Amino acid sequence: MLYANCSNGRVRNGMSYEPETPFDNIESAKQFVELLIEAIEESRRDVDADIALAEGNRSGHSKKALQLVSDNLAKLSQHMTASRLILNHLRTLRRLLLQERRLDNTLRRSNGSRELSRWS
Repeated sequence: MLYANCSNGRVRNGMSYEPETPFDNIESAKQFVELLIEAIEESRRDVDADIALAEGNRSGHSKKALQLVSDNLAKLSQHMTASRLILNHLRTLRRLLLQERRLDNTLRRSNGSRELSRWS
């Protein structure tokens, strides 16, 4: 299958391409990661509130378990933040490469026109 990248999405054989999954492009993957980060942060706030309540109401084991959950959510949040940055870098690199490709194509066309005019 032939794919060409456009500023508004991919095109397959001259026809617009609808993604089959929400992860078919960098933008949708980035949106998913951002939603996941929000959900993780909300969960962390809930767990931290439970830890504060556990100070006097629960056994030490429950508090330790909740603290472990909070720590793992913090690690997951850091990984998702790193993933979001990587996706941003990939988007930037893709844009640069596409601009470079467009510039090359424009230069080739203008050079081709000059070559044709010499022989005319």
